[in-house]
Amino acid sequence: MPELSLSPVTATPELLAPPVAAALTAMDPALVARISAAPIDPGLADTAEFCAAYGRRLDDSANCIVVAGRRGEATTYAALVVLATTRADVNKTVRRLLGARKASFAPMAEAVALTGMEYGGITPIGLPADWRILVDSRVWDVDAAIIGAGVRAAKLVLPGEVLGKLPGVELIDDLATPTTD
Repeated sequence: MPELSLSPVTATPELLAPPVAAALTAMDPALVARISAAPIDPGLADTAEFCAAYGRRLDDSANCIVVAGRRGEATTYAALVVLATTRADVNKTVRRLLGARKASFAPMAEAVALTGMEYGGITPIGLPADWRILVDSRVWDVDAAIIGAGVRAAKLVLPGEVLGKLPGVELIDDLATPTTD
């Protein structure tokens, strides 16, 4: 089983998508100091495969999902961050929060083009400034949350409370519901 070789995120800019690296330079240095990065096999970037291969718990993995809310001709994009053991409530909660008639997952090509990040590595750090970043409040309690680094070949590890303090983040109770697998 491969190990995660963690390094301070500031020492590993080559592991980050350009928007992620740029966002980190503009963030509070005290928060950035609590974020680590690790290279991974890009073929194992998807959450379930990553956790199985690297011996990590799904409870510690957070997924960043790009959604599009539509009302008439207007489309609003947002990012949702939910634990891998939960499912985002897009049809009710997210739709209501975005003031949209319809909300759905953004198509892969659209999400990649809008974020400048790789699909399977999209992260809440470095998203477009006008997007809402909705984080399920359960993420706050994770000691070492694992999220994307903007590329499939790396992961970021940070305390959930740091994720909740990132610029633009809104902590939302019951943004997601636990899965029952």
